[in-house]
Amino acid sequence: MQNRNKIIDLFAANIATAVVHEILEEAIDDENLRKHYDKEFQNSFSIAKKYRENLNPIDRPLPTEDQDQIKDKIIAKVKNELSLRIKKGYNNVDLNKVESYTKKMLGKLKILQ
Repeated sequence: MQNRNKIIDLFAANIATAVVHEILEEAIDDENLRKHYDKEFQNSFSIAKKYRENLNPIDRPLPTEDQDQIKDKIIAKVKNELSLRIKKGYNNVDLNKVESYTKKMLGKLKILQ
């Protein structure tokens, strides 16, 4: 069980990073930074996919309790990171997109149904 919790934490951290970079990619006008954020998104998402495969078979959904815990953990991490970026002077960062982007990512990985 302890190993499973660690995998959940690593999965959530990588999905959170992917969501952060996807939102930042939309907020930035500089094409070089957009490419960097896209690369970071792709990297974090592919790592998260590997952790997802270790949680349980992809054809079986996670228990609802785990789904909610993972979703809430990711949303909190993303909002925290984006708030820090806003304080550092980042513009056009829309915190209202966090929940929908998180749900979209979790849907792609069959965490949420």
